[in-house]
Amino acid sequence: MNVLFEEDGGFKAGTVFADNVSSLQVEMASGKRVKIKAASVLLRFAEPGPTALLERGEQESQDLEVDFLWEMCGDEEFGFADFAREYFGHAPSSVEASAVLLRLFSAPMYFHRKGKGRFRKAPEDILKAALAGQERKRLQAEAQARMAGDLAAGRLPAEFPPLLKQILYKPDRNTLEVKALEAACGETGLSAAHLLEKCGAIPSSHEFHFNRFLFEYFPQGTDFGSFDFPAMPEDLPRAGVAAFSVDDATTTEIDDAFSVTPLPGGGWHIGIHIAAPGLGVTPDSALDRIARSRLSTVYMPGRKITMLPDEAVERFTLSAGRDCPALSLYLTVTPDLVITARDSRVEQVPVVANLRHHDIEPVFNETTLAEGGPDFPYKEELTLLWRLAEVLEAGRGKPSANQNFLDFNYYVDWSEPEGRISIGQRQRGSPLDKLVAELMIVANSSWGRLLADAKVAAIYRAQAAGKVRMTTAALPHEGLGVDCYAWSSSPLRRYVDLMNQWQLLAHLKGETPPFGARSEGLHSALRDFELTYAAYNEFQRGMERYWCLRWLRQEGVKRPAAKVVRENLVRLEDIPFFLKVPSLPACHPGTRVLLEVEHMDFLEVEARCRFVEVLAADAQADLDQDIQEE
Repeated sequence: MNVLFEEDGGFKAGTVFADNVSSLQVEMASGKRVKIKAASVLLRFAEPGPTALLERGEQESQDLEVDFLWEMCGDEEFGFADFAREYFGHAPSSVEASAVLLRLFSAPMYFHRKGKGRFRKAPEDILKAALAGQERKRLQAEAQARMAGDLAAGRLPAEFPPLLKQILYKPDRNTLEVKALEAACGETGLSAAHLLEKCGAIPSSHEFHFNRFLFEYFPQGTDFGSFDFPAMPEDLPRAGVAAFSVDDATTTEIDDAFSVTPLPGGGWHIGIHIAAPGLGVTPDSALDRIARSRLSTVYMPGRKITMLPDEAVERFTLSAGRDCPALSLYLTVTPDLVITARDSRVEQVPVVANLRHHDIEPVFNETTLAEGGPDFPYKEELTLLWRLAEVLEAGRGKPSANQNFLDFNYYVDWSEPEGRISIGQRQRGSPLDKLVAELMIVANSSWGRLLADAKVAAIYRAQAAGKVRMTTAALPHEGLGVDCYAWSSSPLRRYVDLMNQWQLLAHLKGETPPFGARSEGLHSALRDFELTYAAYNEFQRGMERYWCLRWLRQEGVKRPAAKVVRENLVRLEDIPFFLKVPSLPACHPGTRVLLEVEHMDFLEVEARCRFVEVLAADAQADLDQDIQEE
């Protein structure tokens, strides 16, 4: 006697070796003996053999039409053997019964299992839904295969363009498009970005990186939407000064300017004048909500995304030739450059000049200061401010900038389709840098102390044990050598500066400040600003690295010189581009080497270079900068 039984979700057949009523010992075709419960037996048969039964039953089940089986059975639960008898019109053979069992079991959408060997037909509505789902999956599988084939062949499927940014920057692996892309990447060995570039979906590597940033931080775009123009204050006193600013040529948000006014009997009033958008942009206004959402101007080579709309910037930037609302800090300075008094005012400041680095530095630098140099407008004022900066720097005991460091300026000419990059070098810590930096430190530390002493809440930048952080406590900034430091000098470009300016303006006017010490608005802005500002800076560094690669290609540099930073990490000499060179032999940090560029990847922003030869060993100049920048 043979039996057909169910085990582990499948059907097996064997020969009965021993029948103990409630259980059976069954010998399988392999010779293995198993013990099964009698209740697991679905069919007892004499012939054919166990193996033949399963083979012939499976074969004959293929001739049974599932739709017809579903139509002919009733709505009640039934056993497979009874249904086989009804289907064939006679007592079914063991092969016929097993064929019906296997066919019913293979169609779970049509027949729901209700026990061992027992079934119930699926209700019509449930069956239709299941069949529709099956058809949908079939069509999806075909579409996925088609899209994967197109991508592997270098063609962009029609479904991709509307979803391209989502696919590139935040792929959902549950979607057909991403599944197709992953399959094509596996077939071609290319990354998703490189495969899509091959298919023509990424015509510009610059836009690929820029759009990634916009996708994450400006998902609604960079338009400002509707807002009311800020009102210009009309009742401010006019300062009796002639202020001038010192900025890079590309600066449009001119936050700071200076003035020098001689005092009777000697000494000067040194004015530090900061643009005052806080007089027109009020807390919880539309412009405030715009600034709060952006938190800072975003900088990158060739572009910037301003924190405030151009119309608002234009009203408050310290442009030459007009009176500008400003928050001013006046330093009373003796002839021997000792500060004896500090006074803060809200006023209209006449701005008479916007000086630019590229015009002033050739005639105002360490050499011209030592040798006298030529005459030029504002020479006396700049020289005095530089002398004061030297005194302030010495008083803090901290240099405002390391003069061994280089700054790199990036300029992009967009008249060419993909832009043409110029990368200029500029020694950090120049006289212009120093005087601006020291006067900003004076303003931010003085106003931070003013707010702290008045117990007015503010946001401070503190440093301890080398770690810089934002805080609402007036803590020291060890790196600058000041007892507190509240960013207040860039309210057109940084939201925390604008918030601090609101607090300062309220205090100077004798009004209640907008934010209290426990204000959720103050603390949430601090948290969001710190994270966002770091992300913006990281994006800027990434785009500078991208444009360094573009410069290499543009200038046709095949064999750049580089300097070893550590182990196999080097920095190219002409541009601040760091990379690892696996073929580099053991070299001391600072060693100059010659490399050969083998490959540049503008999507991954990486270069592969091969070591050629050592140019010079142990050149230590600005190695510390390399380590810091890396």
